[in-house]
Amino acid sequence: MKYTLKTSVAAIALTICATATTASATDLTIATVNNGHMIEMQKLSSKFEAANPDIKLNWVTLEENVLRQRITTDIATKGGQFDVMTIGMYETPIWGEKGWLVELQPDAAYDIDDILPAMRSGLSHNGKMYAAPFYGESSMIMYRKDLVDAAGLSMPDRPSWGHVYDVAAELHKPDDGIYGICLRGKPGWGDNMAFITTMANSFGASWFDDNWKPQLDSPEWHAAVEFYVDLLGNYGPPGSSSNSFNEILALYNEGRCGIWIDATIAASFITDPAQSKVADKIAFAQSPVAITDRGANWLWAWALAIPAGTEKQDAAMKFISWATSKEYIALVGETNGWGKVPTGTRASTYANADFRANAKFAEAEMKAINSADPSNSTLKKSPYIGVQFAAIPEFQSIGTITGQQLSAALAGKKTVEAALAAAQKAADREMRKSGYY
Repeated sequence: MKYTLKTSVAAIALTICATATTASATDLTIATVNNGHMIEMQKLSSKFEAANPDIKLNWVTLEENVLRQRITTDIATKGGQFDVMTIGMYETPIWGEKGWLVELQPDAAYDIDDILPAMRSGLSHNGKMYAAPFYGESSMIMYRKDLVDAAGLSMPDRPSWGHVYDVAAELHKPDDGIYGICLRGKPGWGDNMAFITTMANSFGASWFDDNWKPQLDSPEWHAAVEFYVDLLGNYGPPGSSSNSFNEILALYNEGRCGIWIDATIAASFITDPAQSKVADKIAFAQSPVAITDRGANWLWAWALAIPAGTEKQDAAMKFISWATSKEYIALVGETNGWGKVPTGTRASTYANADFRANAKFAEAEMKAINSADPSNSTLKKSPYIGVQFAAIPEFQSIGTITGQQLSAALAGKKTVEAALAAAQKAADREMRKSGYY
């Protein structure tokens, strides 16, 4: 092409425009967890960037325990690494009260009243919402109905733990690559302790008595943890002390677990024929009970929040409004199928005929969510809010130490009695240091 002054000026103008556009773009750094729904959000976020060319999204995707450590350190030290954080019902009200999070105030089109009351309440402090639920969950039984039927057994809608034990024993055929039951064993306050706490609740246990004294050395905790170690040690897969949600999901989708009790959100993955070899062989029931159904299944939301330290609050609010909207759920449904949408957040999802037709777990999931009561989760009177955690700042440390101790007991490295004694001592020390008594 012949060089001319006119061409040169045009080229310079284009370069200046491109540079100006790049310079004016807002970079949002988003910390999130490495599960299927969050990874799908990253894939679909190109739609958001196309509609908002002035915003560029940068993702930091981490394993659950690592995510919690990173974001807790960052927000407590005002590190400012992230503009949007993926947090849950434990952190949100505590950090909101401390002034570490921005109150969410989406516009009217967002339809905040469509969010399920349990999710709004759990992500609020003093009536102000500090995080928006990307998906919500409780816990429930997901079992191989074909194997249960073949064994001449049944699974009631809310079975006893004794019944689950007996069914797991019958289904356990390790020589055929099938384990009777798969449960979390990996240590973490939101990992193995999320499961063990809900089990312990049903045995009548609680983290603290009404005077905030730890109760980990109680007969109820001993009974629950002895049962857990016996059940998973006899009828679970090898190496269960290292298994968390993703490891068990992989086992289940390969057809290697007879029973799995975990987050309701798992149902959308294990019923997906593209992921699961047993998608058409699964049924659902409510979480088991020992002596009470109070606190027998947890309540949680992975939610998106804005740390108070970011200077990009407007762009962050725009992204969160998109990612947790009815429109985003519809986008996933239309792109990937309605059985794969993030659930547990909005009433409109469960009212959607396409969702109900494609999600055979919908009724069981909603029943579990509606039955969880964070304000009344223990048989004996206790002073804390939360089902699978106690919503106090000290719990993160106490729950983490306890999770490590009980994972060691599951691995056979120490007795249940020794593990609970060590956890009790650590919890007592932490509560005394914080001035609870």
